[in-house]
Parts: sequence; C-alpha cells; structure tokens
Amino acid sequence: MKCVIGVDLGGTNVRAGSFYEDGSEAGQSFSNPSNAERGVAAVLKSIAKAVRNAKRASKAKPESIGLAIPGHINNETGCVLWAPNFGEMRNGVFYSWRNVDIRGPLSQLVKMPVHMGNDANLAALGEYKFGSGKNSARCLVMLTLGTGVGGGVVLAPEALQGKARGALVLLGGNKGGAELGHTIVNYQGPECNAGEYGSLESYCGRDAIIRRAQHRLGRGRTSLLNAMVNGDTSLLTPLHLYQAAEQGDEVAIEVFEEVGTMLGIGIGNFISIFAPDIVAIGGQVAKAGEWIMGPARKSARNVAVPSLFEDATICVAEQIAEAGMMGAAALALEATK
Repeated sequence: MKCVIGVDLGGTNVRAGSFYEDGSEAGQSFSNPSNAERGVAAVLKSIAKAVRNAKRASKAKPESIGLAIPGHINNETGCVLWAPNFGEMRNGVFYSWRNVDIRGPLSQLVKMPVHMGNDANLAALGEYKFGSGKNSARCLVMLTLGTGVGGGVVLAPEALQGKARGALVLLGGNKGGAELGHTIVNYQGPECNAGEYGSLESYCGRDAIIRRAQHRLGRGRTSLLNAMVNGDTSLLTPLHLYQAAEQGDEVAIEVFEEVGTMLGIGIGNFISIFAPDIVAIGGQVAKAGEWIMGPARKSARNVAVPSLFEDATICVAEQIAEAGMMGAAALALEATK
C-alpha cells in the first residue's frame, strides 16, 4: 500500500506520523513544540523535525506529506493567506501570518512533496474516511471543539447534482469557507476572538466554557471544581468539568447543559443546510461525551427541519486525537493518485 506522512500543525504542538492508504499507522507518530509565535523559520524547523522523525520510524517509504494548518490555506500556491495564531512579536505588537509561503521552504527542508489544507477541513476528511463516516457517508459535518471551534463538510458524489468523484471537501470560492464555528447563534451574545458577537465559538470554545464555570464559582456556588484546582480557578480545564460532572457536580453539569444547548442550535442549522447523515463532534472538549451531547441533540431537534434531523446521527467523533493527521494523510494520498 502507498504510504504518506500526515502532519497536524497546532498553536502549541506539531504532530506527524506515517500512514498507509487504509488509515493504519506505518510507524510511530511524533510531537514537538510548534513555536507558533517565534516566526516562520522556527515553525518550519519544528515541522521538519517532526517529519524527519516520522519518516525514520516509518515501516514503508513515504511518498509525500499532507499538512493541516489552522487558517486560510491555498494549496494551489502553497501559501498561508492568514493564520491568526501564528506569527511573531515586533515592538510589542503580534503580527499574524499573512501570505506566507510554506510549501516551498518546507519541501526543500524535507526533500518531499507537500500538500496543504485547513486543519478543520482535513479533520473532517480524516473522520469521513477513517472514523464515523466509514468512507461511505453521503454527507459528514464535523465540528472540532478546542481553543476555538473549527468546522468541515465532506460530501459524497451522490450528495451533489452533476458529475463528481471521491470524497469532496467543501472549501468555498476562495478556499477559506466552512468556518462553521463563526456561525452566529445569538447576535447579541458574547464577543469572539475573531471580532463577531454570539458565534458558536464564543459559546463553545474552551475559554468560553471555563469562563462560565468561573462566573458561577465567583458567585459563591459550592462545587467540586474549587478543590480540584485548590481554589485557583485560572487553572480550570474542560477535563476538570467533565470529572466533576461525572461525580454529580451541579455547576459542571449546568455549564455543559448551556454549552451543549448552544452547540445544538448550530448543529440544527447545519443539518438544515447540509442535510448530513453524520454530524461528528471532535476536539478535546468532545470528551465530555453525553454531558454536552445530550443537550446538543435536544436543541438541534428543535432547530433542524424535522425530516432532515431524522436522517442525521449526531455523535462524538471516533478520531478525536488523530483526525487532523489522518485527514492530512488522506489529502496527500489523494494527490498521489
């Protein structure tokens, strides 16, 4: 079978591993700091290190690299048009990546062809091919709940009118579409880091979830969460909330119910727009499982077109941790056909 390297570039770490075309691992995966705020050269060096390690550990010779990057990506030019979490400080001001050539310099460093895509789009592709989509879903919509909320849509040919082949990732006219996390679910809601108000991300991103818990604790609510962080609520994570909810903690359960309800409003809209048979929720926050998924299904039912809702399975993604790497690998495999 063909073998490629899938790379998932994040704001904290970069991960790389080699994969066969059936999605099975061809070798160990590797992770190291991505150096996101230290400039382009530092990030390229970090990616190259992870790739070389994955290449050495691979049982078969990789033919090419797939690279998942958070931001607006143009694979045709090999350029990152915008990546808000990558850049460098200059005179006390953080300058994000804009129109940065990545493919050319990286290909020279690792001596391999490189194919690029948005991380959420490729996570959706990975989940479609190697996760809950079973490489056969008519339409899969994926949301990744982490620092932000990413989105991706993958369509089978039968979901389109006209001739098409293979699994098709929706990119939009300028290759930067399917930003589902920036869908507005309450236009008078809280501000998102991207500048809009009341987006799905402003309710379901990691920091938004933590703020809800901190607000309740600040009002004197009794909760297991205080003991978990020794009273320092700045240390709270979604994992703490999950662990507390599992023990019946009212604050944690309330937070997940509120977040899940807003998530479900977004899901309901996406069901009405895309008519998916699979809606997969990934990212580390999705590990909260039914504490967030139960409320999400309930509110999605009240939003989506009923006949479309009946055909949609709303589930936790099977590839929570690996979808980015595997989707990047899928992109590279498609490019080598």
